[in-house]
Amino acid sequence: MKKLVFASAVAVASLGFIGTPALHAQAAGGSGISLPAAEYNAYQTATTQTNPQEKAAALESFLQTYPQSPVEKEVLDQLMDAYQQTGDFDKELSACNRMLKLDPNNLKAILYSVIIRKSQCSKTVGANGLASDTQPCDDGAAISQKGLSVAKPADVSDQDWKNETTLAYPYFHSMIALDDTASKKDYADAIKQYTQELMLVPAEETTKPGLELGDTLQLAEVYTRPEVRNLPSAVWFFARADDFAPPAYKKQIEPQLQYWYKRFHGGTDGLDAIETQAQSTVFPPATFKIAPAPTPADVADKVVAETPDLTKLNLEDKEYILANGSPADQQKLWSVLQGQVTPVPGIVTGVTSTGMTVHITIGAHIVHDYTVALTNPMPAKQIRAVPDDVQAAKQFIDQNGVPDDVAKVDHEFTLAGDHVRKVEIEPNASIIDMAVTQDAKQDNTPDFIVNLKKPADGKDVPTPGFQYSLLPQPELDATYSSYKPVPAANGKEASAQIVLTDGFIQVQPPKAPARRAPVRRRRSGE
Repeated sequence: MKKLVFASAVAVASLGFIGTPALHAQAAGGSGISLPAAEYNAYQTATTQTNPQEKAAALESFLQTYPQSPVEKEVLDQLMDAYQQTGDFDKELSACNRMLKLDPNNLKAILYSVIIRKSQCSKTVGANGLASDTQPCDDGAAISQKGLSVAKPADVSDQDWKNETTLAYPYFHSMIALDDTASKKDYADAIKQYTQELMLVPAEETTKPGLELGDTLQLAEVYTRPEVRNLPSAVWFFARADDFAPPAYKKQIEPQLQYWYKRFHGGTDGLDAIETQAQSTVFPPATFKIAPAPTPADVADKVVAETPDLTKLNLEDKEYILANGSPADQQKLWSVLQGQVTPVPGIVTGVTSTGMTVHITIGAHIVHDYTVALTNPMPAKQIRAVPDDVQAAKQFIDQNGVPDDVAKVDHEFTLAGDHVRKVEIEPNASIIDMAVTQDAKQDNTPDFIVNLKKPADGKDVPTPGFQYSLLPQPELDATYSSYKPVPAANGKEASAQIVLTDGFIQVQPPKAPARRAPVRRRRSGE
């Protein structure tokens, strides 16, 4: 599931670090660093700019003109701030790197670098919580470790150092924790890092949209991992995140809170009291306990017995009963589901194609389209991976298409000869694998298999990680067909794989523009 960020960690304008020393023109004398008059005037002109873009350009010009200036460090300090204010994070990172070459222990440059790399890392994290590009995650964690070990400079007062580290250290622990989950899968250390982060800040800071509130939610999610699963702790931090999250995020947090609470307790009774309790303190008290449900089968039986209309259960509860309920409970639920149409909100984990669309460009502008059925179904990503090359595409079609359809493509190639300029292949979607429950999303494994009534093609073919929701967002609907319980094994809880048929994708059309009343023209004489 996509990670929630309550506020941009990169939007950290002046972070309150200690300022630069006083500078003076050589002719003026006085204390501080002395500069030749021309260099002093250039410094003053650059550092007194009020527009961040103009200031950054002036500071860069100063560094080019005076590459060995004794105030190079002070100029780079202001340059990092200027680029931070403009939002040009590539140039900000460049300024940080130059500062660290000059001053390897500069805490401000380390912090800015960590914030940027944390943003880069987060952008690559997929629905399974893992980064597709681990380099910015690993780099950010490495420099965070360095930041935590930097000693107080001799010319910085104890109070100033305390102010700086109070600001910087939470970011360092947060970055290391993100790397633990997204790259290294070291969930035990992630818990340690998030805990240290939250312990470093005043409790009221964890109630405001920003780093600490966002990481309260991340800590809750880590506690649900099978490797370190502690559901009472997860529930506590989900509850606290839900208590203080902006309204837009509550709709994403509350389903997780209820899901994991019911997983452990068997129902939602008592959850309101936990949410109230979690408002008062960051960490659960030593006396905090949640009564566990007797057994998964008992939980399922209780839900079936107490639910007047089983069709009104959400998909996660239905899957839980089909996975854990007694045969009688499973049959009672399935008897009212089979043949019924349902939305299937969740995350796409895979797409299977039984055909493909072939676009053949002849000359400059003529495009002929062909539908080619596959001899054997294959993942859509395998079709998308075909190189953008005429011969490679033609070879793929010949090897995988049914003979009659391949013959039509061959005929086009025979007629066009050397005039074929491009061959593009798009997969269709015949089967969409969906992760619906929190467990399935976490493991990136499908628990609902949707067979489409009519293959989707073009822009309607989803990619892994795409999320179907409910209208007005794109919605995937299908009819219950069959299910198969999957017993618990290898540390994973029991689940069920549910197969649906006659699937179709609904997309709400855009609203038509408002029609204006026609302008009434004046007639002659009016």
